[in-house]
Amino acid sequence: MQGENGITVGMVPSSSEAAGVRGAIAANLRRVRLARGLSVRELAELTGVSKALISQVERGVANPTVEVLSRLAASLELTFGELTRIHLVGPEVIRRSESVPLAVGDNTAIRTLFAAPDRRRFELAEGDIPAGTRSAKSSHGRGSVEHAYVVEGEVTVETDEWSVTLTAGDALRFASESDHVYATGAAPCRVLTLISFSED
Repeated sequence: MQGENGITVGMVPSSSEAAGVRGAIAANLRRVRLARGLSVRELAELTGVSKALISQVERGVANPTVEVLSRLAASLELTFGELTRIHLVGPEVIRRSESVPLAVGDNTAIRTLFAAPDRRRFELAEGDIPAGTRSAKSSHGRGSVEHAYVVEGEVTVETDEWSVTLTAGDALRFASESDHVYATGAAPCRVLTLISFSED
């Protein structure tokens, strides 16, 4: 079915990637619109985009043009990248026991942990955390993503919304714009962390 400006709505996604982008746009648009205190009608008046199309975009059933997305982003004081970026909703955990390494040569095996879907700058660090330690709360700014890989020991990563315990060989990726802590139990832990920051 064709909607405003030739937008195709209600179609089955051609790929999971396209569906993921539509879902990200829907979530970002609704979240920021509500944070700005705007109704769908008020956003429609600001942008010249119909209420019906905005509603379809927020439900993830429209394929809006770049022009429509640019108008929506500008009205909400977002960059195009911020409007279309896929945000992590919850933590992603890779357990050592669940991933299959790729054999390279006779004695080398490589496990792919996480791949960045966009251009980012990053900071890589190694941390030795003593037993019985809770780190200070930290956050890394809007759009930041933290990756953690446990080399030795056990550590629990906690936020106000979730808590995940990792052991040697486990990996974790999560949105790090909110406060989080690393906590150890009876044994120390060595953990590698990589914090990536959006270019936007």
